[in-house]
Amino acid sequence: MRGVLTVSTVNVNGLRAAVKKGFVEWLATTNADVVACQEVRAEAAQLPGHVVEPEGWHAAHAASAVKGRNGVSLYSRVEPEEVRVGFGEPEFEDSGRYLEMHLPGVVVASLYLPSGDVGTERQDEKERFMAAFLPHLVELRAKAAAAGREVVVVGDWNIAYDTVDLKNWKGNQKNSGFLPEEREWLGRVYEEAGYVDVQRRLHEGPGPYTWWSYRGKAFDNDSGWRIDYQLATPALAAAVRSVVVERAETYAERWSDHAPVTATYDVPFPR
Repeated sequence: MRGVLTVSTVNVNGLRAAVKKGFVEWLATTNADVVACQEVRAEAAQLPGHVVEPEGWHAAHAASAVKGRNGVSLYSRVEPEEVRVGFGEPEFEDSGRYLEMHLPGVVVASLYLPSGDVGTERQDEKERFMAAFLPHLVELRAKAAAAGREVVVVGDWNIAYDTVDLKNWKGNQKNSGFLPEEREWLGRVYEEAGYVDVQRRLHEGPGPYTWWSYRGKAFDNDSGWRIDYQLATPALAAAVRSVVVERAETYAERWSDHAPVTATYDVPFPR
């Protein structure tokens, strides 16, 4: 057993495009034991074999029934004991938004929560998803505890929780991603479901941000949002050793509009 577990999560903003820009090279050099991807936007048949099942990794993919949309993946250096797609809500079972791997001592889940758009069906969908997902988080934690496992749900949560989580918070108070009701819901994930934002255990903020619009000079000015989280059960969160946002050095070196968020936990994990 190794002394640490390292988990990385990144919204790849289209895996086919990310592969051409540097994702494969990043995956080859990461120290992560588990890598979670969101917004894959491709079925396995549309991806190169070395991306679908890279050497040295056990991979699972959950594509959306709507082609070119959503999609989540998980890569693990250790063979999972179980893989689960979806969280039991019929509307979202084939939406490519949620995937779990049950690994030794831990459940790692990749989440792509809907982004929403105020006043549209997309926001209604986001609200339905949140309403169904919170009970799942409660149940997941209880079932994992009964099986002797901790849980970490990682991914693009599409909600900035507090003013330190986005640069222009004053101008976004009526926009999806920073609405009062969305922030209140994420607070319930912490308070009622009992999950812990591991990055905020170590860093008070502001930032570091994890997503920057491709528009204008958002990346150069670090005018971003922190919406990519690792939310863990309390015992696992207490074991976090480091959390790093792997922000590209320059705009030209980006292979997504998000940056990987990599956390290391001081818990035993085989390798």
